[in-house]
Amino acid sequence: MSAPVKQRPKSSGSDFAALNRQIIDAGLLDRRPIYYAVRLIVVTAMFAGGWIAFAMVGSSWWTLLVAVFLGVTFAQVGLLGHDVAHRQVFRTKKPSALVGRILANAGVAMSYGWWTDKHTRHHNNPNHDELDPDVQPELLIWATESAWGRRGVKGFVSRHQAGLFFPLLTLLSIDLRVSSVKALLRPGMKRRGLEAGLLALHGIAYVSALLVVLSPLQALAFFLVHHAVFGVYLGMTFAPNHKGMPHPDGGEDYLRKQVLTSRNVTGGRVTDVLLGGLNYQIEHHLFPAMPTPNLSKAQPMVRAYCTRVGVPYEETSLIDSYRQALRHLHAVGAPLREARPQRVLSPRRFTSPSR
Repeated sequence: MSAPVKQRPKSSGSDFAALNRQIIDAGLLDRRPIYYAVRLIVVTAMFAGGWIAFAMVGSSWWTLLVAVFLGVTFAQVGLLGHDVAHRQVFRTKKPSALVGRILANAGVAMSYGWWTDKHTRHHNNPNHDELDPDVQPELLIWATESAWGRRGVKGFVSRHQAGLFFPLLTLLSIDLRVSSVKALLRPGMKRRGLEAGLLALHGIAYVSALLVVLSPLQALAFFLVHHAVFGVYLGMTFAPNHKGMPHPDGGEDYLRKQVLTSRNVTGGRVTDVLLGGLNYQIEHHLFPAMPTPNLSKAQPMVRAYCTRVGVPYEETSLIDSYRQALRHLHAVGAPLREARPQRVLSPRRFTSPSR
């Protein structure tokens, strides 16, 4: 397994070097302990308050409203865990790993070790068809070449994946748990016993709470609503960032590889809170260790620098970002919808603009 998410890329001799110096001189990579202390308190209060409300409502169908709230809360726990994994909160590995495992494994039942390995590979090669696990073909496909030969359920999903995208997100929470368990069954996972124990603790506590407080039918409904909301919310925070953006061929420098594969989402403070700062995806990919509240301050500097060196800077509204992602999904599945395809669509590829 690779190390946790890489923090500061080497920048000597590249177009990134001058921008990196500007960001460091502005103090935007400095830690923001008060911000994260407040955020941790708020998220913890949401988590505890949700389960207190669950116990107080008791065996009632009104508990489904609590399930919705906890679905949103679990996503916020996951977003906070994302920042911890990038060492935005703690400078060193040990406290980051400890808090990260508490938030991920015990909090939302997702393996911290498995996710950091996967996310590291994504950051190193965003949207690369062979190296980025987030675009490799699974149930959904992001490159047309992956569509050929698909039959049965996978073929049906590939043909209609744009329309099925949001319904399939309701299963994302379950998929994360299945992937976590599979990862823990494979040798090589660091602190596998601790991770497995925390996952088991979450599972036992969660199932026990549902079965003790709710009737069997209510428990099933709570589980389905809770995980559907969690999956849709979590998926909607990540979908706008790279989907439908160019797929690199591996020959780009760091600046272009990160900027040209990412898009930012406009919307102000509300969007900042809802997406956990991931709406500043370009800045986040260039500076993974930058604390979330500093991303908006870095944006004007990054955008101006990209304009100066001739690198396109993509920014759009939240709704349009989903439109772009869905259009890409629709185009990728086109060959399977055509009885006799004449032309194979490929994901957009780019060449580095002249400096």
